Amino acid sequence: MNQAKEAQIAAHALALAKLLYEETASTIPEQLNSLEGREVAIREHLQQRVTPTVANFLSQQVAKQQPGAAVRLPAS
Repeated sequence: MNQAKEAQIAAHALALAKLLYEETASTIPEQLNSLEGREVAIREHLQQRVTPTVANFLSQQVAKQQPGAAVRLPAS
């Protein structure tokens, strides 16, 4: 991966981290008081918000390359 893409990923990851921190701080602030709490918050955010979006995007990209492939649409 080239340096420009690495920098872009780092910038997006930092922006995402700030948003998720704000969300955790406003809803369950006590999770930020311990390493275990932070790990749980990170895992929950990744599993509930980040991973499904990335997986859906990747599935759509593959489906575009394979006519007739099933595509999972996001829940409404």
